[in-house]
Amino acid sequence: MIHVIQEGAKMKTAKKKRPHKLRKRILAALLFLLLMGLITLAVLLYGPVTAMASLEKVDDFPLYVMRYKGEYFFDFFAERGVEWGPYQKAYEKLNPAACTSFAALAPGADAFFGRNFDWKHRSALLLFTDPPNGYASVSMVDLFYLGLEGLQEIPWARRVNLLGSPYATIDGMNEHGVAIAQNAVPLRNTPKDPDRPTLLNSQIARLVLDHAKDVDEALTLIGQYNIEFADTPVHFHIADASGKSAIVEYVNGGISVIRDDKPWQVSTNFLFSQAPRPDCWRYDKAARSLGDSQGSKSADEAMSLLQSTSQDSTMWSILYNLSTGEIRLAMGRDYDQVHAFKLKPKSHRR
Repeated sequence: MIHVIQEGAKMKTAKKKRPHKLRKRILAALLFLLLMGLITLAVLLYGPVTAMASLEKVDDFPLYVMRYKGEYFFDFFAERGVEWGPYQKAYEKLNPAACTSFAALAPGADAFFGRNFDWKHRSALLLFTDPPNGYASVSMVDLFYLGLEGLQEIPWARRVNLLGSPYATIDGMNEHGVAIAQNAVPLRNTPKDPDRPTLLNSQIARLVLDHAKDVDEALTLIGQYNIEFADTPVHFHIADASGKSAIVEYVNGGISVIRDDKPWQVSTNFLFSQAPRPDCWRYDKAARSLGDSQGSKSADEAMSLLQSTSQDSTMWSILYNLSTGEIRLAMGRDYDQVHAFKLKPKSHRR
């Protein structure tokens, strides 16, 4: 009889312990999930936080430099495309008579891509990016379009705006020596394929920098997307370290590609695919200089060409060395203060 009572007591005690063990297991599982969530959040935030912390002002124009190593989810965004409406106000005012770009691609010499960005804003960012599923690149961003116009200091509370900078590319170069710039043109008639995603022009530039090894790959990528412009459309000027160059225009509901037939190419603000060509002193001056040298320029000569084709409204003049990854940058036509940077190239490309 005593033995039976003891067994019964053990059974009751065991029953009391089971809910306690279950609660421990549930708590342990919840703590594990919380820990994994915190780790995931830390991984996701590491790139953005370190990018914002890297911000440095290098010129009182002002010019800032930021290094964004990590994921900014452009591929996810590009697969789905963009709805134009929310972006229209920010992008609706561009200069219709602005910008000059040129490619100097003489065989046996360093390949250069020069660009003047002519507009009235006064705040710029030189952005280095290195995404896990794309190519490292350097690009220029007009901070007006991120709501950071003219700030001599950008406080932490507003640096979150900078996380949108990869999506606001004006011009740039990637580690394979592919450069791209967008220049305003007066007309647009873009193709619309309902089966293709749509990107803004600045995001097309990001697409090329992240994923193109040469001009041919860039053209293939561009052809896979619809494009949406602001009030002022653009055409794209693309060049690579192998010596290829092309201008991409959207006319008559299609895409027109104007490839270089010389070791140089110049783009300003008229459409090559429509005649007659209007007068443009910047185009004429750059084309004459590059024609005389057959596309051969030293870095100093290329910067001088940018200076001679600049305007009162020139925000920046930037020279990309597609062969070495070196960059020269002058802000606000201050050619006595030229900043030097470098993007590590993937390999020696010429």
